[in-house]
Amino acid sequence: MNVLIRIAPGFVILFITACTMQKVSYKVDIEPILNDKCISCHTPPNGIGYKATGLKLFSYESLMKGTMYGPVVLAGDSQRSIINMLVEGRAGKLQQIMHKEGKVLSAEEIMLLKGWVDQGALHN
Repeated sequence: MNVLIRIAPGFVILFITACTMQKVSYKVDIEPILNDKCISCHTPPNGIGYKATGLKLFSYESLMKGTMYGPVVLAGDSQRSIINMLVEGRAGKLQQIMHKEGKVLSAEEIMLLKGWVDQGALHN
């Protein structure tokens, strides 16, 4: 069962229960999001996000390696994964900087990323 809640015009929260969440694929679902919305800032040597954190997003392995400060994905735990905190707006000033430079993910893309992390962040 999907539940869609409108908080204010232009702001929607989509809740998807675990039992209805489809199997999320890194290659099919997540990699295209990263390539479209994130990679331009997270590519060495000149990407702003890369310069600030060392996070490279050109492969599954580089995403899972994380930043110079540590991992951004905690497989199975989207509540504590930095990548989810950032795209969901739960990361304070760091999230503000990221969204000023990059493209904001849609509600559907955020839910796919959340589902992928919660399903174990597999390289599938």
